[in-house]
Amino acid sequence: MNIVLLLEERSMKIFLDEFLPRVLPEGVQFRCIPHEGKKDLEKSIPRKLRAWRDPNARFIVLRDQDNEDCKEIKAKLLKLCADGAQPDAVVRVVCRALESWYLADLEAVDDAFGTKHAGKQNSRKYREPQRLSAPDRELKQLVPCFRKSEGARLMAPRLRLDNDRAPSFRSFLGALARLTEREDG
Repeated sequence: MNIVLLLEERSMKIFLDEFLPRVLPEGVQFRCIPHEGKKDLEKSIPRKLRAWRDPNARFIVLRDQDNEDCKEIKAKLLKLCADGAQPDAVVRVVCRALESWYLADLEAVDDAFGTKHAGKQNSRKYREPQRLSAPDRELKQLVPCFRKSEGARLMAPRLRLDNDRAPSFRSFLGALARLTEREDG
């Protein structure tokens, strides 16, 4: 099986290139295709899906929510997948942004950046980091040296798989598990 992930940006590719080998079953290959933002991703979805020639490919579209309506984003992306002749493509919206996943695991942040913020995890702000309107700014306040690409590289091997403070992370992991189980069964 080959999983093709269409992504909004380069930092998500960097994260997933490091992270996915930790969670995918042996023999499952993947390819991450980053785009230059939401508009570029949305424009390319039907064209890329229609043109893909590997019959073993399964598609996942992953995009940040930012401050938009999650249900509207998902509906739009599902329609674009159907327009690309791949109505079974999986769409996942990262609520709010990739940095929300990091903020949901401050222990991993501390490990990656040598900080001491894990004790804040149970504070109201960090119990549900997906509610933060600007998780990237929040992370930058905690870790002034944070940069998206390097942060993705450092966080990928450290983010705990059992973290339940980021429901969109759990949803993404669940989608990967279901997609790979279908092929095994």
